[in-house]
Amino acid sequence: MEIERKWMVTGWPEGLPMAAQLEMEQGYVAVRPTVRIRRESVVGGETHLVLCFKGEGTLSREEIETDIAPELYEKLKRLIGKPMILKTQRRYALPGGLTLEVNLVDEGQPGCFWYAEVEFETEAQARAWKPEGTLAAYLSDEVTGQPGQSMGAYWAVTRLRAGR
Repeated sequence: MEIERKWMVTGWPEGLPMAAQLEMEQGYVAVRPTVRIRRESVVGGETHLVLCFKGEGTLSREEIETDIAPELYEKLKRLIGKPMILKTQRRYALPGGLTLEVNLVDEGQPGCFWYAEVEFETEAQARAWKPEGTLAAYLSDEVTGQPGQSMGAYWAVTRLRAGR
């Protein structure tokens, strides 16, 4: 089960030590239900190729992820036949064992944008959590549950409807 809140942000957060940086590419076999492939490369570390299925929901939804072989990843990428979404993700440790994931999406492209997510163990924890200090201002534009705010929706608008 994936339980997360999401915010639109601008730039990387200030004053937080970065725990990791990843370079990603991802594409969608389907957006309803979500079937996604992703290459996740930790800067200075490992690369994972992941096939992901996501159920319905906003704050929480079923998520199944499994590592896949490079050959399958490349076959699915060819099957998709659209330019992959490129993301740079930085992860920051937060109090209470939480992690802030900040993403720069399609840098240099017309639709380029930033968003941040925090994943939680329970829905109650997610609803109760409030960012504090400078993080409160940084995470002021929450879009959890708002229509059109998923990466699948972005894919549909920029890759499918745009004819890319």
